[in-house]
Amino acid sequence: METCTLSLKGMHCSSCSQLIEMALRKTPGVLSASVNVGTERAFVEYDPKVVKVSALEEAVKKIGYGAEKYESAAGAGQSREKERREEEIKKIKSKFFFSVALSIPLVIISMGMFVIKEIEDIPGRAWMQLILAAPIEFYAGWQFFKGFWGALRARTANMDSLIAIGTSAAFLYSLVVTLGLVEGELYYEIAALLITFVLLGKWLEARAKGKASEAISALAKLQAKSAIIIRDDKEVEIPIEQVQVNDIVVVKPGQKIPVDGIVIDGHSSVDESMVTGESIPVEKQKGDKVIGATINSTGVFTFRAIKVGSETLIAGIIKLVEDAQASKAPIQRFADKVSAYFVPTVIALALITFVTWFFIIGNAFVPSMLAFIAVLVIACPCALGLATPTAIITGTGLGAKMGILIKGGEALEAARKIDVVVFDKTGTLTFGKPTLADILVFDKKYSSEKVLQIAASVEKNSEHPLASAIVKAAQDKKIEFLKINNFSSVSGKGVQAEVNNQMIILGNRAMLENSKLNFSNFEEKISNLEKQGKTVMTLVVNDQIIGALAVADLPKPEAKQAITNLKKMKIKTFLITGDNQRTAKAVAVEVGIENFVAEVLPQNKAEEVKKLQAGGMKVSFVGDGINDAPALAQANLGIAMGTGTDVALETGQIVLVKGNLMDVVRAIRLSQATFRKIVQNLFWALIYNIAGIPIAAGVFAFAGITLRPEFAGLAMALSSVSVVSNSLLLRRWQFKL
Repeated sequence: METCTLSLKGMHCSSCSQLIEMALRKTPGVLSASVNVGTERAFVEYDPKVVKVSALEEAVKKIGYGAEKYESAAGAGQSREKERREEEIKKIKSKFFFSVALSIPLVIISMGMFVIKEIEDIPGRAWMQLILAAPIEFYAGWQFFKGFWGALRARTANMDSLIAIGTSAAFLYSLVVTLGLVEGELYYEIAALLITFVLLGKWLEARAKGKASEAISALAKLQAKSAIIIRDDKEVEIPIEQVQVNDIVVVKPGQKIPVDGIVIDGHSSVDESMVTGESIPVEKQKGDKVIGATINSTGVFTFRAIKVGSETLIAGIIKLVEDAQASKAPIQRFADKVSAYFVPTVIALALITFVTWFFIIGNAFVPSMLAFIAVLVIACPCALGLATPTAIITGTGLGAKMGILIKGGEALEAARKIDVVVFDKTGTLTFGKPTLADILVFDKKYSSEKVLQIAASVEKNSEHPLASAIVKAAQDKKIEFLKINNFSSVSGKGVQAEVNNQMIILGNRAMLENSKLNFSNFEEKISNLEKQGKTVMTLVVNDQIIGALAVADLPKPEAKQAITNLKKMKIKTFLITGDNQRTAKAVAVEVGIENFVAEVLPQNKAEEVKKLQAGGMKVSFVGDGINDAPALAQANLGIAMGTGTDVALETGQIVLVKGNLMDVVRAIRLSQATFRKIVQNLFWALIYNIAGIPIAAGVFAFAGITLRPEFAGLAMALSSVSVVSNSLLLRRWQFKL
């Protein structure tokens, strides 16, 4: 089986999406089809041996909609999708203004006699109205008739059906009067204004939906447009789409790195804030990885392309956001169920309204017909259908700008119910690598800087991770290394060497336990560091203990603040780690986590999550996305720390690209805010229809409250706009502590 995405045209509401889904599912070879009215795309799983993509496009076109294979914004599809959306908006806009241009004189001729009485005596007034109304009905409104016919062929009904029936009733009745077949008033302006107002709503809605999906465009713009590669020993500039794996790419100062790769020559500093969130440029030299869309600062270097096109990190992020925006939240099932019965129910209510007024109450035909039309056009399945997808598009787009990739509606719903957040330790709460944490000085002849200089000079020849931490600390402080002789190491214990004819030993307790050195004066200080889960290396010069260096996998600086904020949200926190009890307790205490489980193997972390779930808790697991996959999958909400790797994009329902722990809090808060928008949208869409239909049906006519069909149409159009606009307010959301 394969999957493809179709870009759709002519959709109005969730009834349209269900109609397209039905047509695709009936196509032989199609396993499943899901249509999102917000993004106007269809996701189809199909058997390529049975059906081709062109046949899927044709199946959609047969029922009156447009369809073509969608190209991701990560590649050439960026400009294509933008052109398609702009073309659609331009088309609706031109039809709207065309309708306005004809509707104004039509309204003046049809209703102007209430202001200027002489208008009523204009010869051929009825025919003039017909001439003005017909182009609006059959040109500007043709898309509604086309959609109505497609729905009719599929033996169903959609929003187009409501508009087509409503406008046709007013137009055809007026035509019969114009031809002199019956006597009565003309209502061409109702048909014309209905279409005009609906087009106004569609235009505003299309513009608003474009704004909701701006995040994709913003991400796509981060990519370079071209790349300089080496061909036949010459530099050649080519479009980024033509870069191939193993191409040698040249990057000059100020340029964007076009694709992912490995530096093979030169050095420079690169601004990777787009991925990591760190504003300080990262030094790059031979053997280092570079990420596409990041910016070269000063130097010139060449690199070998290892991931191009849709395989690059930025392309993966864009694809993930696109999929998220096109997903359906579980709450959407409610809207889909309502929409499935919505249009047939509205048509039935409109007929009941006409029968009640005309046959039972005995009202005149025209007022009964107008009530029938008003009920048809005030009902709005569009608002109901757009309530969920527009909020998801806006929320996930905002998250993407913040470096928080929310993989769709299910993650949004899961986040709002979380009771407990379980953190992995190494690489999640901590940096995942040893760092020099403390320097103790026991001899007044030495400074802390001198202790570090001697230790780093000895450790420079060691490849042990603890040695690397000490050496890096010295390099960061720009400390000059001393010349050493006779270096040797004792596996798992420490190192020794000669420095300036002095014997230096740097080792742990195991290395020094057989010596005659007196630890009694320093035991308490060393033990305190060890109780904190730190590894202590004691520095000895000519049999004299002069200091100690403590190395640890330190918690990230924002960890404590993140835990504090989760507690304020009444969310419990747990720590799970494979480390020993002492280290686990030390880290948990330092960041403020009260509950921890130590010495847990990676494959058993999922079992610990199950235990919490068995207690009735909704659990979120936060891990590094590599060895925590089982726990991430088991949790109600898996949050993967991205830290700039594409591995994490495949793991967890939420990916924190920058690896910042405060983004755990931001992700949960943003998910809750987005879900609130969904609920608000559904509430107002339902209330609108519940209140609007009785008014249109004339239930409150006894109190003088009625609604003309054209204003019912305007209200229907604006209801969709209001839902989309409410979703757009989410773009102003700001994270507050």
